[in-house]
Amino acid sequence: MTGFPRDQWYVAAYGSEIEHDLFTRTICGEPILFWRTRDGAVTAMPDRCVHRRFPLSQKPSRLVDDQVVCGYHGFTYDASGKCVAVPGQTRIPRTARLLPYPVVEQDSFVWVFIGDPANADASRIPRAPWLVSPDYTTVAGMEPLNARYELLVDNLLDLSHETYLHGGYIGTPEVASTPITTEVDEDAGIVYVSRHMDDAECPPFYAKSTGLQGRIARWQDIEYTPPCLYKLHSRIAPVGSVPNPDGTDPDAFHVEVVYAITPETESSTHDFWCVARDFALGDEEVSAFLAENNRTVVMQDVVALNVLEQVIAKEPDGYQELSINIDTGGLAARRMLQRLCEKA
Repeated sequence: MTGFPRDQWYVAAYGSEIEHDLFTRTICGEPILFWRTRDGAVTAMPDRCVHRRFPLSQKPSRLVDDQVVCGYHGFTYDASGKCVAVPGQTRIPRTARLLPYPVVEQDSFVWVFIGDPANADASRIPRAPWLVSPDYTTVAGMEPLNARYELLVDNLLDLSHETYLHGGYIGTPEVASTPITTEVDEDAGIVYVSRHMDDAECPPFYAKSTGLQGRIARWQDIEYTPPCLYKLHSRIAPVGSVPNPDGTDPDAFHVEVVYAITPETESSTHDFWCVARDFALGDEEVSAFLAENNRTVVMQDVVALNVLEQVIAKEPDGYQELSINIDTGGLAARRMLQRLCEKA
């Protein structure tokens, strides 16, 4: 598949990344300029001046109060994208304006809409409430991936690779040997993949953070909302433990792993990752351990997918790949992404 689903919301940044300063990021091939206004709102607009297309994020462009001044010829824009000053004349051309992108700040992410702004329905943005809940502690990061975003979708929907690529961190033999179940909600646009391991080895990632040792019950329940948001609901508990009939689960540790999969270009991706936990909430050592180890796991994926991108880029047209049972979730996601691209 080539191209990106448009008329879609994508994560552009963490809210903490955008301050009262010029910040740029390319989303779906579009360079976008962000800044946080003095009243705290995030604004987004094309990162190029209408005059000679100089990038407004490039010095000596600068932010003065809530206006950005182009560092090439001095065209000045307010937070709505309206040009308020041009060099050498008082009349401002009617077309001298930047068309702002719809922006929503939610669950620690800054979401931007790529497509027709008239179609920017904020209610369509999937939620990840654990990331800002006082009942959870979250560590997070972002890694650049020199590979198409579809490869990261494939990777995250088939966690059997943990056994082989992430041994010594989160991978154990049971992940690859346990069958999965896959469900697709076409109306909601969500792919669900579940793997429940009732008697599994406890990997170091969880043994050192939870204190559980030996054999555990380990559940992985994936929820992917194309094109951008992936959630892994991870349950770690003593063998034999199951949630109570009322839904409470006091014997288990819960980890919510969230990825925002945002295309930068057709061959590069912004790989946002978050790990939220409902235990050891104030323990900075646990936070440091999970942050370091999850980044290691992410980088193992990055290295593998960067290699895979180079292989695929050099393949002849029509090269056939083999899919098996564990690929059902990834194949369903591919079909959804293809339909979104065709619809756009």
